Amino acid sequence: MSALNLSWHSKSLDSQVALRCGAYPTCSHQTNALAFRGSESMGHSLKFPFGNSSAKTRLRNHIRPPLRVVCVDYPRPDLDNTVNFLEAALLSSSFRSSPRPAKPLNVVIAGAGLAGLSTAKYLADAGHKPILLEARDVLGGKVAAWKDDDGDWYETGLHIFCRTGSNSFVNSAASSLYNAFSNSSLLYLLFNVFLWKVFNFGDFIVDLIESLFCFLQVGAYPNVQNLFGELGINDRLQWKEHSMIFAMPNKPGEFSRFDFPEVLPAPLNGILAILKNNEMLTWPEKVKFAIGLLPAIVGGQAYVEAQDGLSVQEWMRKQDFLWLLDTDSCLEYPEGVPDRVTTEVFIAMSKALNFINPDELSMQCILIALNRFLQVEVYSEKHGSKMAFLDGNPPERLCMPIVDHIQSRGGEVKLNSRIKKIELNDDGTVKSFLLNNGDVIEGDVYVFATPVDTLKLLLPDNWKEIPYFKKLEKLVGVPVINVHIWFDRKLKNTYDHLLFSRSPLLSVYADMSLTCKEYYDPNKSMLELVFAPAEEWISRSDSEIIDATMGELAKLFPDEISADQSKAKIVKYHVVKTPRSVYKTVPDCEPCRPLQRSPIEGFYLAGDYTKQKYLASMEGAVLSGKLCAQAIVQIVTVLSSELNNDYELLVARGQGSLTEATIS
Repeated sequence: MSALNLSWHSKSLDSQVALRCGAYPTCSHQTNALAFRGSESMGHSLKFPFGNSSAKTRLRNHIRPPLRVVCVDYPRPDLDNTVNFLEAALLSSSFRSSPRPAKPLNVVIAGAGLAGLSTAKYLADAGHKPILLEARDVLGGKVAAWKDDDGDWYETGLHIFCRTGSNSFVNSAASSLYNAFSNSSLLYLLFNVFLWKVFNFGDFIVDLIESLFCFLQVGAYPNVQNLFGELGINDRLQWKEHSMIFAMPNKPGEFSRFDFPEVLPAPLNGILAILKNNEMLTWPEKVKFAIGLLPAIVGGQAYVEAQDGLSVQEWMRKQDFLWLLDTDSCLEYPEGVPDRVTTEVFIAMSKALNFINPDELSMQCILIALNRFLQVEVYSEKHGSKMAFLDGNPPERLCMPIVDHIQSRGGEVKLNSRIKKIELNDDGTVKSFLLNNGDVIEGDVYVFATPVDTLKLLLPDNWKEIPYFKKLEKLVGVPVINVHIWFDRKLKNTYDHLLFSRSPLLSVYADMSLTCKEYYDPNKSMLELVFAPAEEWISRSDSEIIDATMGELAKLFPDEISADQSKAKIVKYHVVKTPRSVYKTVPDCEPCRPLQRSPIEGFYLAGDYTKQKYLASMEGAVLSGKLCAQAIVQIVTVLSSELNNDYELLVARGQGSLTEATIS
């Protein structure tokens, strides 16, 4: 059954249907005031009444039939035995099983987003003492959220949790066959066609779309899934039906669905899904698309890395079909992959991945996603990349359990602790962090887990010419806007799922009053929408952004929403602007991403922009924190082993003994 069923009837629902939301009576009348909240960055709010009594009369006299909403959460997929999950679990366990330090390090960490929280969590697991400093009064960084005066939450972004798994036996077999056949052009061609026919002909596009969109903020993330399990909060994810749902811009109010039958394994479920959907691409376009992208499946990491200099649009236009016949020379096919493929598929992908359009996004970003996930999904079990929503606001439902874990192991978390300056010793190493309030925080090791733009603002002058830091100039955060709109009624043309708008201004959206338990409302819809690309809009007023959003929503909900609010009316809204979000994945930026261990002794970096395989995402942030913690634990272990003196070399720096983290 569909994850959402909105219907106007009074008949009892089948008692055997698993309901979370259930049946509710007629919607209550709206109050006589509209409350408008300004964007978090603008720091203002407006409240004003209806303009005239006739508006109140129309609303009061609006008769609504009984509304019945069915919202179904699906069982948690089988994650625990997949290769990616087990690899992530092994890394997590290495911290718990590492030798306990005789004198734990005091590690000062700037930034309590997921990267900083992850770093602190795993250092605490290894027996060290993290001191986590957050500039704002809220946890989460890019997953931060705030509660308004009405008790409603509004977030920095729309966050989706997915899963992937892999069958190591099949993957190994496919890899061996590929290596054996790649030396022969004819066998190479036949093997690729075999792969395409057997595994990818219909499944290819769906798996590609599914894998790439799961990168949105979170992605198909084994480290995040492990983190939930380690904290004992797996039940806080609300898994949705195995579908991908796209708006149809040329058919206002209609959606195109890819529904994956649960009874079939991959790739059969994907093949059936694509065979049932002919609305987005024609068959000739599907064929050209699939053949043009085959190198991403079989070309390996070297091929992926070689494409960093091209944008998605440039890469698509350079593709040909004759490469299949000759592995040594790639003759250019004049048409490449049809431009409509970019229009229909890759614009939405690019905006979901990095909030920018295909003419800016590095093709390596797409291919890394393919390389990490598509090869896996082609041979994966039937669940594929299923999606889940967090059951409430991220600071309380995700970040606070991490904080509790850190504090239970002796760590500290301090809010409202904005760093003003990185103070140095005479030898160029870090002496302390100076806060805006005048406090001085000292430790043995220092980690910067802030966005890359914040780090660049605070870099000491004598570090800026070091190649490791100088390369960061290429990495710049991309602006993004998250919009929340509360309506005076329950919208019918929506689903209990993530929806891809395919709009020029909007990336993805969801009716959070359906998808999230804490935000559930039987009488009114709250749409959360990602407004991207936002470069030209980030400096505009909230009212301009809302007007533009309503214009786009009128196309998605033509029977229910109009730009002038003559249909559904806005009760209130929040606009959250992030001028510098995840780093902008433009061509040639991959070599600029730094390793977590810097050339400055005792100074480390964490953040999704640092070197890790999951790009700019929540999984990337969590993994970067684990890798940062691993680098610290490893250097401590090595020094401790070499000196047999509990890493005196690391903490000496003229001090003679292990310092305590102090506030002076």
